[in-house]
Amino acid sequence: MLTSPQRVPNRPSPARPTGASSPGYVDIKGAVNKPGLYQVTASMRVADVIQLAQGMQPQADAQQINLAAKVTDQQVIYVPAKGEQAPAVAPPVVQSTGPTGGTPTSDHAATDKVNLNTADVAALQTLSGIGQKKAEKIIDYRQQHGNFKTIDDLKNVSGFGEKTVAKYKDQLTV
Repeated sequence: MLTSPQRVPNRPSPARPTGASSPGYVDIKGAVNKPGLYQVTASMRVADVIQLAQGMQPQADAQQINLAAKVTDQQVIYVPAKGEQAPAVAPPVVQSTGPTGGTPTSDHAATDKVNLNTADVAALQTLSGIGQKKAEKIIDYRQQHGNFKTIDDLKNVSGFGEKTVAKYKDQLTV
């Protein structure tokens, strides 16, 4: 486990390797007590980051959050208030070719892809033809079987055949 994870000030100090993996940073927003940038490790879950942010506010809608999802470096976690639809958040950008964190464009660049391993129900529903039930099936599968290794693993989820997976291939990432 981590020894005293800390909230990162406005500008994070350079990451120092800790053991086998170096720390990453997650940006948590929305109905949490202390939104901001937090240092995380690869073994942490969304619930751990919410705890670092001193918990959810009373109006937070925990039903829309996958507390068991593993966090990744550069991830944005948004905790919506009850009655609010969580905005779709672009997955982390590994290779930066320009400014990050901007408004996604409509040309389906790499930053517009939905990550099967980190997307919540709202992000999955941004894909045409994926409703709440199918999005929940994807998340349920991920919780039971771990992260998707390839996009083709989506075929293992009930309701997703070869043609359906082929349809979404250019809109998904793992």
